[in-house]
Amino acid sequence: MDLKLLIASDGTAPLSVLAVAGLTAVLLTVEPSLASASQPVLVLPNGTLLHGTDVLRYLGRIATTMATLYKRDAIETSQIDEWLDYARNFSSGSEYEGACKIVDGFLLQHTFLVGHSLSLADITIWSYLAAGKRWESLMKSKRYQSLTRWYNMISSEHATVLNDLTSLYTKKKDSIPSKSNENGKQGTKEDVKASNRPEVDLPHAEMGKVCLRFAPEPSGYLHIGHAKAVLMNKYFAEKYNGKIIIRFDDINPSKESNEFVESLLVDIKTLGINYEKVTFTSDYFPQLMEMALKLIKEGKAYVDDTPREQMQKERMDGIDSKCRNNTVAENIDLWKEMEAGSQRGLLCCLRGKLDMQDPNKSLRDPVYYRCNLTPHHRVGSKYKIYPAYDFACPFVDSVEGITHALRSSEYHDREAQYFRIQEDMGLRKVHIYEFSRLNMVYTLLSKRKLLWFVENGKVDGWDDARVPSVQGIVRRGLKVEALIQFILEQGASKNLNLMEWDKLWNINKKIIDPICPRHTAIAEEGRVLLTLTDGPETPSIWIEQADAKAIEQAVAKAVAENKPPNVEVTLKDWGNAIVEEIKKDSDGNVTELIGKLHRQGSFKDTQLKLTWLPEINELPLLTLVELGFLITKKKLDEDEDFVDVVNPETKKEIAAVGDANMRDLKRGEIIQLERKGYFRCDVPFITPSKPIVLYAIPDGRQTAPPK
Repeated sequence: MDLKLLIASDGTAPLSVLAVAGLTAVLLTVEPSLASASQPVLVLPNGTLLHGTDVLRYLGRIATTMATLYKRDAIETSQIDEWLDYARNFSSGSEYEGACKIVDGFLLQHTFLVGHSLSLADITIWSYLAAGKRWESLMKSKRYQSLTRWYNMISSEHATVLNDLTSLYTKKKDSIPSKSNENGKQGTKEDVKASNRPEVDLPHAEMGKVCLRFAPEPSGYLHIGHAKAVLMNKYFAEKYNGKIIIRFDDINPSKESNEFVESLLVDIKTLGINYEKVTFTSDYFPQLMEMALKLIKEGKAYVDDTPREQMQKERMDGIDSKCRNNTVAENIDLWKEMEAGSQRGLLCCLRGKLDMQDPNKSLRDPVYYRCNLTPHHRVGSKYKIYPAYDFACPFVDSVEGITHALRSSEYHDREAQYFRIQEDMGLRKVHIYEFSRLNMVYTLLSKRKLLWFVENGKVDGWDDARVPSVQGIVRRGLKVEALIQFILEQGASKNLNLMEWDKLWNINKKIIDPICPRHTAIAEEGRVLLTLTDGPETPSIWIEQADAKAIEQAVAKAVAENKPPNVEVTLKDWGNAIVEEIKKDSDGNVTELIGKLHRQGSFKDTQLKLTWLPEINELPLLTLVELGFLITKKKLDEDEDFVDVVNPETKKEIAAVGDANMRDLKRGEIIQLERKGYFRCDVPFITPSKPIVLYAIPDGRQTAPPK
């Protein structure tokens, strides 16, 4: 949203307005021209100015990060308006405690003030309480238990934003920048966060002249390791006002396809990469072949028919090939055989004549070209020979105008080779910048190994939520913002670290928690009917078997202590009930509970707080899916076969029923199930007989691979 919220330099804007702006990601800007204690001013893109409560309602209507903040059905929106009007009672000293009592009584049977998720009503009344010292004193008195519980829940679940804003409100103005920084640019709260991140410089970089490239091989989907590479390119391009070229390194037709090209472009767009253009190494095949022939004629390359295994051994031992001293004419003849893909040519490869005795083995006459008769996904069968990465990359980097090639530190030993090949080619030198490869625990980031899982049916495809591809982890419920933040927090460090997934999922939780709606689900297996016998009707509700067993244990404990066998429980968002009778089957499993409502009961007097669903036909079927890692070992040894540590059980499905509102879920929507955690909707409601499929989202507290 292209919006600015201007506040006075004394930082005394109403906390409710600051909180809504923070939760909806609107930038805060100190405006020196505003008088002390002035109302904040929201500047719309067309120049319109909004003040006071109008700011709250407008932000609620257009919020994208918290879509249900104000946009509800007609009834709930009206209820929000009622609470916004009522909130003024907290500004009156004589009515303050009376307002606390009213809201406390309402919250006895409700989690939120309106509906089942955070709204403008909650934020506004929370802000009135947080803004003064009076509420701190009342909390210590423990007079308003429900209101305190609700206040602490809001404070805890949205701590990242609200704590900063509360500090701002209490005039700790260092938590927000002034309108202009020393460069004359407008400062924002995000600038402060960014300034805490260590700055990383790109050597030999000139502002406005940096040209970078992200060059994936189209042989698989983009995974989290590639994401680090592309996001580091994005970081430096933005820092130096440069540009990025997306280049598909399509030099191995045996592994590449248009499917992978298309999927990679989708993923690059998903990561928010703005690039100059898309190119292919295959665009340069004619020039690469001309360069190869030029090097042959200059005596800087030769054709070798040594068997591959023998060649590898000779390179390790520093032994010259028998073909190293071929004449130029002999090399050209064999090169033509390679171009034709003849039987003779298929036995040969083109090698650079560098230094077979160099301690750096990458300089010991590397392979430049090999034959491959597989049709290419773009150029078909036009070519029978294809360049090696070590030959094509320095050439295309230079001719495309790349100033800096970002490579992971695993290529460090080949840096000298890269520069030597560019020198032999007579091309402009490209600077190399190294950063550490991203390694994650219990995770394979080799496309070859991930392909094994796809081809052997261990996963359902590259976008399976168990695969660490960008599409896979997004399908599991990771927000792209979390991935970007996680990677940029590491910066361009060259240190090799084995990263825990928990940190990434914890960042994700902080992003999704403020905006995801709450719902209720009850596991199908062993669910128990609780019938409440008092009142004009006899309502029945479903609770989970685990809760029924907890009630049974509480009754047994009461009997052992010579107390009445009745157990009082709290039914969340409703009130208290007393369970008077427990029915069990022959195996001792609880099958039914009978009790009565106890409306005057207090939730603070009960130990068991139960989620429940009414016994109605509209409850949709659910499948709750828990996912594990593909391997059972935290880190594979260098020579260890990953097949030996493949996790045999990576998916667990739990049948459940959910509240009727879950019929409206859309694919990709993220929700929180009471007492169960966060979930992403993978398959929405279609028919009553087909379950809604929800994928469990890790919350950053996992310490071992799920079994």
